[in-house]
Amino acid sequence: MYSKEQTIALQQQSQNFLKSGVEVLTSKDEIEVLRNILHLHEYRYYILNDPLIADGEYDQLFKLLERTETAYPDWITKDSPTQRVGKNITGNFATVQHLVPMLSLDNSYNSEDLKDFDRKAKQAAKLDEITYCVEPKFDGGSISLIYENDFLVRGATRGNGVAGDDITSNVKQIRTLPLSAAFSKYGLQQVEIRGEVLINKNNFKKYNEELIEKGFAPLANPRNAAAGTLRIKDAAEVRRRKLEAFVYHISDYTLLPGATLPEELKTHDGSLKLLWELGFRSPQKEKEVFNNIDGVINYCNEFEEKRDTLPYEIDGMVIKVNEVALQERLGMTSHHPRWAIAYKFKARQATSKLLNVEFQVGRTGSVTPVAKIEPVFIGGVTVSSISLFNEDIIKEKDLKMGDTVLVERAGDVIPYIVKSQAELRTGSEKAIEFPKNCPVCNSGLFKEDGEAVWRCINIECPAQVVERMVHFVSKDAMDIRGFGEAIVRKFYELDWLKDIPGIYKLDYEKIGSLEGFGKKSIDNLQQAIEQSKQQPLHRLIFGLGIRFVGETTAKVLTQRINYLMELKEFTQEQLQALEDVGPKVAGSIVHFFTNESNIEMLHELESLGVQMQNTNKQLSTGGNLEGQTFLFTGTLPTLKRSDAEAMAEAQGGKILSGVSAKLNYLVVGADAGSKLEKAKKLNTVKIISEEEFLKMVM
Repeated sequence: MYSKEQTIALQQQSQNFLKSGVEVLTSKDEIEVLRNILHLHEYRYYILNDPLIADGEYDQLFKLLERTETAYPDWITKDSPTQRVGKNITGNFATVQHLVPMLSLDNSYNSEDLKDFDRKAKQAAKLDEITYCVEPKFDGGSISLIYENDFLVRGATRGNGVAGDDITSNVKQIRTLPLSAAFSKYGLQQVEIRGEVLINKNNFKKYNEELIEKGFAPLANPRNAAAGTLRIKDAAEVRRRKLEAFVYHISDYTLLPGATLPEELKTHDGSLKLLWELGFRSPQKEKEVFNNIDGVINYCNEFEEKRDTLPYEIDGMVIKVNEVALQERLGMTSHHPRWAIAYKFKARQATSKLLNVEFQVGRTGSVTPVAKIEPVFIGGVTVSSISLFNEDIIKEKDLKMGDTVLVERAGDVIPYIVKSQAELRTGSEKAIEFPKNCPVCNSGLFKEDGEAVWRCINIECPAQVVERMVHFVSKDAMDIRGFGEAIVRKFYELDWLKDIPGIYKLDYEKIGSLEGFGKKSIDNLQQAIEQSKQQPLHRLIFGLGIRFVGETTAKVLTQRINYLMELKEFTQEQLQALEDVGPKVAGSIVHFFTNESNIEMLHELESLGVQMQNTNKQLSTGGNLEGQTFLFTGTLPTLKRSDAEAMAEAQGGKILSGVSAKLNYLVVGADAGSKLEKAKKLNTVKIISEEEFLKMVM
């Protein structure tokens, strides 16, 4: 529909308008250009599902058009984006009409916008005060559901607002949507419901980890993943992605013969309660009702503060006039209802330029490409560096130096590049060349079969040396307080620290010559280093940075030895016989302990006083939990997970790294993810709470 030249020109004009800061356009030519820009972005968003700009940037352009048309109403045209709901349908599924159009919501971005909305609503209603219901604005894929005679008969996408794609078979895979609900109990024969389909953050993360393990590119974000999943024609794949749905509005209903309107449908919060009681996941617990706009504003601000703690993505709040009769009096425009408005949180997406790619080397030699972009403000922070993970991601996203890219900062605050915009290329862009040699030591890079990561296999590579030392002193390893990454790098640059044993040979007189290191801080550092020599053996094993050996595996190894050097005698087969040790882990351990440089390092650490005997080995303790296996998942109410694991081990229990037939107890906290789902399928695993666990320990 749009040529490459048209797309590039309109996208450039988009950026010009966004940067101009102008409040109102003053010529018909400019407003026509703006309409064409919005038509392009609607097409990219609704038809191709491939947006060129962030949602917040589109909103800015739409608001500019609205303000201009308000100032110059004679310039409004019938095809203006402000005069209609949407555009075309994708055509991939059968098209079905909504009983009531799914209109967009008008947007607000600050308290003044909300006060203006309140003022207009009160003027139109001729009331001094209006009661509002406020709920989260879920960030997923919009759906419309129809229930007839208590059964789900149709599910559809939003489409263009008037009609959408029939996705009934897919919505039936969503466990939070009941296939039947007792609407007849309330005298309702047919009901049309609006909702939003989401992917829980934990499930999204797990699914992406699976994709990366299989060598595929991860999905961009939970919102796009949810919306895209709705259009997959493989119902089994839809089910595997573990979609969830919130329903938040009853848009239309038909009463049974002789029935009267139920009291619950006279208010919006009443309808949410009705849906909740019928088994739907409505925002019954998240919504609040306020008698004034100040309460609404405070609640919106509170929710924005805690958005990252929620198990699902939200991008704002929705404010609705609570009384349905008053909603009907206020009515709607062709674009949005006058009785509701969305309060948008700070933008999480923005467009930027890919300026350069740097290649960083980690402690295991992995080479990670890092994109350097034009600094862009997203969600309260300025983003200028973004990990690209590996070479395959660069190829799959078709990234080139100089590209315009869409950047997103997700709920876990990690920024990533959603996509490049190849149609905006001018020919000046350059291919990204992945290095053949280590960017630090110039050794040749190596990639194992079945892996996506290139590695430097030179163990003396300076970058790896520094990263190994940073890991060794870290909290979960040797826990040397006050010896953070910045200090490790500083001492390395000064040639005072070149390897892990050097940590125990530091010259404290020299350190005293540095600015910021007084006697007290030096004494504290020296004491922390000395104390680390007596750390339990499993911390030392983890601190060595053996590839694939995490904290749990380090503890498993510790239980089989009295002295660290005994691991040198273990074969790969013997290691694989241990709990949770597979071929990759066993091979990595054997490789580490057959490397003479590593053995020399361990002997030197021992000579410096680092404890290598297993002083904490648990023999037959006779504890309450002896012989029982445990795994902890989710956020526990009172205990840190590490403390809970230590308590279990102190009573003779064993900690496993994953759910399997060998697991006896899964201790579940808030926001438990896939481990809980897997445990439910195994009848042998007992699922307990922290309180039940503590009773076992006592």
